[in-house]
Amino acid sequence: MSTLSERRDAFAGSLREHNTEAALISGLPNIRYLSGFTGSNALLLITRNSSTLLTDPRYTIQASQESDCKAVIAKRSLLPEAVKLVARKRIRRLGVEPNRMQVSEWLELQKQRSITMLPLPPLVEQLRMIKSQDEVEAIRQSVLTNSKAYDAVLANIRPEATEAELAAEIEYQQRRHGAEGPAFESIVAAGARSALPHARPTSEQVSMNRLLLFDIGALQTGYCSDMTRVVHLGRAGNKAKKLYRAVLEAQLAAIDAVKPGITAGKVDAAARTVLEKHGLGNLFVHSTGHGLGLEIHEPPRLGRKDKTRLQEGMVITIEPGAYMEGFGGVRIEDTVLVTAAGCEILTPTSKEFVVV
Repeated sequence: MSTLSERRDAFAGSLREHNTEAALISGLPNIRYLSGFTGSNALLLITRNSSTLLTDPRYTIQASQESDCKAVIAKRSLLPEAVKLVARKRIRRLGVEPNRMQVSEWLELQKQRSITMLPLPPLVEQLRMIKSQDEVEAIRQSVLTNSKAYDAVLANIRPEATEAELAAEIEYQQRRHGAEGPAFESIVAAGARSALPHARPTSEQVSMNRLLLFDIGALQTGYCSDMTRVVHLGRAGNKAKKLYRAVLEAQLAAIDAVKPGITAGKVDAAARTVLEKHGLGNLFVHSTGHGLGLEIHEPPRLGRKDKTRLQEGMVITIEPGAYMEGFGGVRIEDTVLVTAAGCEILTPTSKEFVVV
């Protein structure tokens, strides 16, 4: 699906399957996917034969430029306008996004006795799992921008630099190379702190003779990229080298498993089996990866029990890791496109164990 109208048609078709006349879309990434609108305040009402975008006066011009949906500009809050529109269209069964809607919106809609609210499964997210060619190209560009930013920073690392300074430089380089900004808060963690999977950058100097982990992503034309690389400052000992080799072996095994039809759980198992062989299974404390696109975390989740079958056109991350408390951690992550023949690694950055 490459056009907005095709996406809305596919979504409207799914409404029939759930015996719903219309749906009120409140998640901004889903609104962008179905309407093209990128503003920060919107609702989207989709019936089986119409689509109406509701936003506020700040976005009057932007809505007309970005979206081909009929636009309603609300002078106050959007939900009352949406309720009026639902009543005018005589909609009785209204699908909503329980995983996106605010509690206050849910409670307000409950007061409307003429409306039966029907919580929908994540229908838009399911459509978003399969990327169009345009989306793939946007992600590919985001990936390239992210790697260029990383290369620029890696070439100038100084041991006296702090984690926070390196994170700031990464994000500056992302913008300098064309990104709108980071896709998420950059992770830069040195030494023992690299054993924290979601470490926040601090004022600690990265120093010499220890691991340094970067988990970074760019946001470009609305699409995310995600990459993790680990380098070593100064001469690396056998412990660090063995840890890196084991995680790299696990990551390559998971990538080799990726193909249409395989379950996400089996890809996770491919990485986990390797780390268990190396005696590191208990140090792998998260899933092997996740989908990404308009959001940094999208379905599918590549976890132990996930039965989602991979399909051509999905874009996922492969990112096993092992974390030794008091020593450090290694995680290696690429952004990967599922293809008819298996997969394509979109991330161009080398996975060689770099010593700087």
